Amino acid sequence: MKKSLLAICSILFLTACQAEGETTDSNEANQNEMDEMILATTTSTYDSGLLDELVPQFEDEENVNVKIIAVGTGQALEMGERGEADSLLVHAPDAEKELVEGGSAINRQYVMYNDFVFLGPEEDPANVSDLDIAEGFQAIHEADVPFFSRGDDSGTHKKERSILEKADVETDFSNYEESGQGMGDTLRIAAERAGYILTDRGTYLSLEEQLETLDIVIEGDEVLENPYHVMQVNPDEFDMVNGEKGEAFVEFLLTEEIQDIIEVFGTEEYGEPLFFPVANE
Repeated sequence: MKKSLLAICSILFLTACQAEGETTDSNEANQNEMDEMILATTTSTYDSGLLDELVPQFEDEENVNVKIIAVGTGQALEMGERGEADSLLVHAPDAEKELVEGGSAINRQYVMYNDFVFLGPEEDPANVSDLDIAEGFQAIHEADVPFFSRGDDSGTHKKERSILEKADVETDFSNYEESGQGMGDTLRIAAERAGYILTDRGTYLSLEEQLETLDIVIEGDEVLENPYHVMQVNPDEFDMVNGEKGEAFVEFLLTEEIQDIIEVFGTEEYGEPLFFPVANE
């Protein structure tokens, strides 16, 4: 009788272990089945918190794990050119068009925009507050006051260079400094050292409480518009690209639901939206 009872207990134990093993294997299989994709994007969308709002929903809907690589737009576009990402969310239209024309990217869509603003110390030592943006850069150059640039070939850096070229201003003055860092870190440096800086409005608003020494000194100039586009890296050009999820992410950002989220993002916390959607227009 004891031997029979022992045998029954052994069978029950083995059955339980087998069931637990099957459950574990099943969970591991489900995890292994989750797809993966890489989103290369500018630091402005990342620093603003917008992707924290949108990406988890996309992951749930598509059963995909999204790896976000937040770098300057120039670096993000280079990743696309090498097939090292599946989707790109960036803000340098001329460079984006070159990537599409070269065949490395497809399905480029206009998602949203905000604008750039020019920040400076409260006392405005270069007296730029009544000038347009080109005149502002000229005044800073002539006054040789601190100006901080990302210097990283980002969308913001590209915009800065285009304005400097239009204003016929060289970066040879002693107080011009490149950080080589993202927008948030460069803004903090400018705030600590009381310098001027060009930034997108969304990142500025999201960090405004940390930038007490800086004010908006120039805004509203037509040249300061800042459009964002999303696109796929071309799966026909690169075998490792996840074309299905890359396309799905483009479509996701263009849906009415997501455009509505973008439209109000930041309003409650900052009193105004950080971005303005365009796909529903």
